[in-house]
Amino acid sequence: MTCLSVVPPAPLAHVGGSTGYASIVVNGNTVRYSLTLSASALPPTVAEDVARVRAGRPDSRERLLGHLRDKLALVDHGRRCEPAQGFVDVGGAEADRVTLVMDFACASDVRELSIRDDLFDVLGSDHHTLAKIESGGEIRELAFATEAREARVSLAARQPSREEGSFFRLGVEHILTGYDHLLFLGALLLRGGRLLSLFKIITAFTVAHSITLALAVFGLVAVPERLVECVIAASIVYVALENVCLRDAPSQRWVVSFLFGLVHGFGFASALSPLHLPPRHLALALLGFNLGVEAGQALVVALLLPILVWMRGLRWERRAVQTASGAVALLGFIWFVERLFWV
Repeated sequence: MTCLSVVPPAPLAHVGGSTGYASIVVNGNTVRYSLTLSASALPPTVAEDVARVRAGRPDSRERLLGHLRDKLALVDHGRRCEPAQGFVDVGGAEADRVTLVMDFACASDVRELSIRDDLFDVLGSDHHTLAKIESGGEIRELAFATEAREARVSLAARQPSREEGSFFRLGVEHILTGYDHLLFLGALLLRGGRLLSLFKIITAFTVAHSITLALAVFGLVAVPERLVECVIAASIVYVALENVCLRDAPSQRWVVSFLFGLVHGFGFASALSPLHLPPRHLALALLGFNLGVEAGQALVVALLLPILVWMRGLRWERRAVQTASGAVALLGFIWFVERLFWV
């Protein structure tokens, strides 16, 4: 039996929560579950156990594996698969990943697998897990979150609508908890000008990040993650300072939105790229994820636009924009320093 290795993104790749990558390999009546996590994004108690495993402490190893035994339930046709042997791979001393592996023994060959993932009780409510299920040469994709802990997969027939729907939900959550992306978009719209100008800004950002999201996920373009995250933070600072310093709304702000949107697309890609899915499966996952991102973005814009239009006629509008933009610039600068040095 093979265990697929999935490498998580570097720390701070996404501001709003951590992401784990699960490989679930079905072989007859045995299911091997492998979960790869970013060590730097773990809660303190779990991170301490990882450090102790690196130091050769077997009790901490068993405690980590105990999370899989206690918080993960695999069921085939109503019969629970029993956890068997497992191991922990913490990599080298400088590695930022830890992989928990557990074999589950089912009563018979698995035909319909139900999964209940309660690891969010340990890893935090803002954690997400992207799962790749492999059985008989077929691959299926699922996304788990604290409010979406259960999934059922028929290994006899593919169920695309349910699987791609989970990536749509992940895309919505990704943008709504991606505070760096939201702050950049909000800073752009603060001094966006008239409605037509605002429409151009939103469209340019959408088109740009969709292009680079697809290019990065399909492996056609690769950019160092630290560079991407630093430029995303710098884009927030640039647009916010432009709001403070310029008296009138920039006439070509949509160009800035497009150029920086290209970089933000690489940031979105960090959620899907580590899955290493085959092209056909990846295309469906990408479609669902990108539609979710756009839906979440549309929701945010729909909430912001009435406020921005109302502010246009107020005497203190410029002062409010400058004050808010100054705070945004400061936060963007803090993120830039953190990402530059991976604090």
